[in-house]
Amino acid sequence: MNQLQRSHVGPRLSEVAHYEGVLYLAGQVTNDTKQDITGQTAEVLTMIDTLLEEHGSDKTRILSCMIYLADMSMFKQMNAVWDAWVVPGATPPRATVEAKLASPQNLIEIVITAAVKQTT
Repeated sequence: MNQLQRSHVGPRLSEVAHYEGVLYLAGQVTNDTKQDITGQTAEVLTMIDTLLEEHGSDKTRILSCMIYLADMSMFKQMNAVWDAWVVPGATPPRATVEAKLASPQNLIEIVITAAVKQTT
């Protein structure tokens, strides 16, 4: 029987919850808010890569993605970074919406759900 596991647990949230072969990542935001949308997107995607790898997954196993942009005028620039990052043929279902983020310096927040790699 699979048990719910949490990692990077803080007082307000866990960065990752793992249950029955599925990873649920908390919304990822940049650490360097001085970057433009291109830099913030690249940093957030690197953070996602790290969390997925740490928990036995990778970007080819993303089940769904929700992207929140502070301003939809940044959609094209964000997509340029996204398109270079995703694996052709493994592009996940995705939605992108404009949202007022918790910190005005954050231009993007990405939430990921991914499958864990099967072990034999």
